[in-house]
Amino acid sequence: MVRVLTRLPATLDAQLERDAGMSFFEYHVLSMLSETPDRTLRLSRLAQLTSSSLSRLSNVVKRLESRGLLRREPDPDDRRASRAVLTPEGMAAVEQAAPGHVTTVRELVVDALDPAQLNQLRDAYERVLERLDPASATRPEWLEG
Repeated sequence: MVRVLTRLPATLDAQLERDAGMSFFEYHVLSMLSETPDRTLRLSRLAQLTSSSLSRLSNVVKRLESRGLLRREPDPDDRRASRAVLTPEGMAAVEQAAPGHVTTVRELVVDALDPAQLNQLRDAYERVLERLDPASATRPEWLEG
């Protein structure tokens, strides 16, 4: 399990860097924003969804902002907080990176398992997540229900 947990992210990182010029974490941040209806998330929620610290996220958001892929703005519900907003260029970057990323994940994980094994893997991960994240803080709202 440790070997998979270290090799898979490193391999996905290398593929995204090579094909899309972004790290796996940068892609994850952009893809989380792309999945929300208004392509906007409060930074604290984005940190939860990406399982990162606010300081790590802040550094990545600065890099993505300097590339025009997202912008920061004050949260209208709480002016002390900030939100990340995916720009049209950021959405285009996600859409461009997604096919290669999905192909790589399919090749490395999905195609390696038969349907029963995929179901077992999903069930096993859900059980582990019940212990790691009992409040489901890392579960996106659009996956609930």
